[in-house]
Amino acid sequence: MDDYDVDVACKKLRDMRENNSRNSSAIVDLGENIVRRHSNRFGDEFWLICEQVFIASLDVCRSDLSIICLKRLENRFPDSNRIKKLHGMDLEASGDYYGALRIYEEINKKDPTDAAALKRKAAINKASGKIPEAIKCITDYLKIFMADTEAWLELSDLYTEELEFSKAAFCLEEAILSQPRSHLYHQRFAEIKYSQGGIENIKVAKDHFAEAVFLSNKTNIRALYGLILTCTRLMSGKSSEDKKNVKKYMDWACRIVTLKHKEAEEEDASRLASEDLEDVHSMLGKLSLTT
Repeated sequence: MDDYDVDVACKKLRDMRENNSRNSSAIVDLGENIVRRHSNRFGDEFWLICEQVFIASLDVCRSDLSIICLKRLENRFPDSNRIKKLHGMDLEASGDYYGALRIYEEINKKDPTDAAALKRKAAINKASGKIPEAIKCITDYLKIFMADTEAWLELSDLYTEELEFSKAAFCLEEAILSQPRSHLYHQRFAEIKYSQGGIENIKVAKDHFAEAVFLSNKTNIRALYGLILTCTRLMSGKSSEDKKNVKKYMDWACRIVTLKHKEAEEEDASRLASEDLEDVHSMLGKLSLTT
């Protein structure tokens, strides 16, 4: 790396850790020299850098660097569950899922509340196509960490893969309870209820698509199309729903979608016209007039 400064690199890596940045290529570029040549320079912070570089090296398939990092960490912290989890991740990266699972199982025997090990077990089962096993892992995790919204969303996706829509909808309800103003959660919940079928579920889907449109300030096009679709179903089916009111919803959503498309077309036309004009100026600049 040109003009490489070890102290500057260390500061950049620290900033990336604090901001939870996972720009793996940049981390490897900044941290490789520190790991290989400056292990005694930064005190205890070196081990954080070593762990950071190890995870990044797995992301970019730098097994030579990940081996160095892992050996240094294992020598320094031989009985640490945190380092054992890194060893498990290394086995995952090499495709040894069975070996990684054994490590995570061992960790959970000693500490059943180790969140990272539980999550890794779920990730391995999902990657292996063992969806029921992955569901069980996340369910066990949520018995301990019920406030983890991301886990509820992941569980909802897994239930959807298994076509268990009622359970998937329950998981989304838990996510909505934690973040009621997230238009994406309302949209996803509405899509699941629509997939369940039946007039009552379609009505619920309509209400949540409408809520998603409202919370997104009319920018969620997917929710707008969902609102149109559910209203169309309610208009054509035998429903006790006030069809005049449903038609108002549908007409309103259609107007918004039409307006959004028109705005997008005008924006594209303006951008293309601007690019054409730049091309003309560029060509004119290359012309030389002679008499």
